[in-house]
Amino acid sequence: MRVVICGAGQVGFGIAERLSSEGHDVSVIDVSPALIANVRDQLDVRGVVGHGSHPDVLGAAGAEDADLLIAVTQADEVNMVASQVAHTIFQVPTKIARVRAQSYLAPVYQSLFAREQMPIDVVISPEIEVGEMVMRRLALPGAVETVRFADDAIVVVGIMCREDCPVVDTPLRQLTELFPNLGAVVVGVFRHGNLIVPRSEDVLRVGDLVYVVAPREQVRRTLVIFGHEEPQASRVVIAGGGNIGFYVAQQLEKREPQTKVKIVEASRPRALQIADQLHRAVILNGSALDQNILREADVEDADTMVALTNDDQANIIACVMAKTLGCVRNLSLINNVSYPALANALGIDAYVNPRAVTISRVLRHVRRGRIESVHSLQNGSAEVIEAEALETSLLVGRPLRDLELPEGVRVGAIYRRGKAVEINGDTQIAARDRVIMFALASKVHQVEQMFRVSLEFF
Repeated sequence: MRVVICGAGQVGFGIAERLSSEGHDVSVIDVSPALIANVRDQLDVRGVVGHGSHPDVLGAAGAEDADLLIAVTQADEVNMVASQVAHTIFQVPTKIARVRAQSYLAPVYQSLFAREQMPIDVVISPEIEVGEMVMRRLALPGAVETVRFADDAIVVVGIMCREDCPVVDTPLRQLTELFPNLGAVVVGVFRHGNLIVPRSEDVLRVGDLVYVVAPREQVRRTLVIFGHEEPQASRVVIAGGGNIGFYVAQQLEKREPQTKVKIVEASRPRALQIADQLHRAVILNGSALDQNILREADVEDADTMVALTNDDQANIIACVMAKTLGCVRNLSLINNVSYPALANALGIDAYVNPRAVTISRVLRHVRRGRIESVHSLQNGSAEVIEAEALETSLLVGRPLRDLELPEGVRVGAIYRRGKAVEINGDTQIAARDRVIMFALASKVHQVEQMFRVSLEFF
């Protein structure tokens, strides 16, 4: 696939790194010569210095032959115009654009991005995507990561195995025997910096980050089985009143009116602005790294500190300080790709990586076959893929125990006619089932092939 990426920042670089490593023909455009030099030095991609919305620059990047345009510059308007130019002049089939300003995304203006208006096939709003991810973490406080699939009926949760985890040192095959109606499947284990797909005889160890696929109604029970019985937050302190922090506070007021929310915002004008728009949240103007401000926010009585500033280090320090002062748990926004692997050691209970969220949305439209959804884990070490099984797929009509799946691939769940199917060795995948699979990065291409339409289908 030939891909043109507008924007060489953290997200653009991350997408380029991922796609080029998979053998795609990638060109990256940015106005910064330094960023383009960095891309050329570190990745096997073509770099073009210039404005991503200019026709001549897009032409130089190979837009004429491109299958996909991904516009993720810092400016919404550049991303939107780049998509329009790519469509009108170069007939690029698929355009993905990042749009941050909520005004563009208001329901009353939903026709703006129609094909006959401003033809953007996929609009990505990081603030909403990340904000929703934070909301899911708050709803399931025992989970390190939470991702939903199959119309929200299937949930993938990352669970840390602590010293008090009841299932440590228990072979995975016994979990099914001990909890026969749970319907949860352990699909991956992150241990000592490596992500593996465990076998039935493997055991979990203290310090493991375990990825479990479960029906939505069984997620809380699954967390309890793994030793996490944390109640849902009722007192939340948010560090950072930017777009994401404001969105989370706004949604908590709407969905969880009983939850008490306090926001610590360093900018006085911004603090005044969000104070006018929120109804019950208390806004404090000051630094989240100031212990006096945190005490003023009653952080010692809070259930959760949610650090959502643009500074990773400030987020981490604010979370650690809050816990030191008595806050029960914390959740941090982390952009740096090196930090998530160290999150637990740094004192972070849960984290959200905006870059990973955006890359996951993009990958769905890069993956071939009947792919419905994709989520990238551990900086691209693995993916959870939701795909529709077709009549011609080799997965259909055979018991799961007889499927010759590649090592590093595991079926986590099957979604059929609106509900999760209980899976065991005798379960068979039927045509039109949506299958949630866990695959190590090196095996993703093989998973794609399992869901491709073969020639016999026609």
